[in-house]
Amino acid sequence: MNWQSVKFDWNRARAFLVTAEEGSLSAAAKALGVSQPTLGRQVAALEEELSTALFERGGRGLELTQAGLDLLAYVRAMGEAASSLSLAATGRATSIEGEIAISASEITAAYILPPIIQRLRLQYPGVRVNLVASNEASDLRRRAADIAIRNFRPTEPDLIARKVGAFLATHYARPEILATLPSPLPENLYEGPFIGFLSNNAAYMGALAQRGIKLQDEHFVARTDSHLVHWQMTRAGIGIGMMPVELGDAEPDVERVFEGKFFGGDVWLVSHRELRMNLRVRTVFDFLAAELSTYFSRSES
Repeated sequence: MNWQSVKFDWNRARAFLVTAEEGSLSAAAKALGVSQPTLGRQVAALEEELSTALFERGGRGLELTQAGLDLLAYVRAMGEAASSLSLAATGRATSIEGEIAISASEITAAYILPPIIQRLRLQYPGVRVNLVASNEASDLRRRAADIAIRNFRPTEPDLIARKVGAFLATHYARPEILATLPSPLPENLYEGPFIGFLSNNAAYMGALAQRGIKLQDEHFVARTDSHLVHWQMTRAGIGIGMMPVELGDAEPDVERVFEGKFFGGDVWLVSHRELRMNLRVRTVFDFLAAELSTYFSRSES
């Protein structure tokens, strides 16, 4: 069948697309915010309109038929075109007023961005900032944010990125914690009360091991996925935690644990290519790029 010659309702096509991507009617209904029976009727109506089965319904759930696989490529292209149209329409705004969503890690959002946003508001009082503090990368294609600050360079072709600096982090602890460690501190510290992370502690341990700090699970006395809580635990004397050096060195209650053992990477400012056509987004993007470049150049000195 020539799918390009078929005319059908976009709501039905979107129901089919999300169901195919999610793998089940229940997951697709949750993603679209509709009831499962409603979604099922939309998919069934599309199958009836096309006079062909798009899914095989068996014990393992829904699986695409060959006709469904053929249709998926066309509908996916329609979805991408609809997303691009929405982004382009947003990009037509020319006023430096209105809301803008900025996504950043908890540490960046709490310690670095507030004075920068204050200066942004003084220069552009019509801009209202929604600051998304999350340690997970925001999906810019789905408009989770207009601008993101990330510690990795994006690979998606429809995103643009500008490197604004680099960061260095190291371990800190209160003096009473350091007093319990061997002196002089051995090159490879195999024990000590460390503060770790709940969901990615294995990756954290791997990164530590690459710097010669080889730990076991029992060496972690506390864990949290919040970097802000991680730092507050460090300041409270619960254990050894990590912080960017310009922030950790400024804290009078803690000291560096190691000398010469740093963790670091580049800092990137990211936005969707279409949103850069928006004067408000472009202006804030350039403002943040200049401010963050200044901040990280100072932290390196």
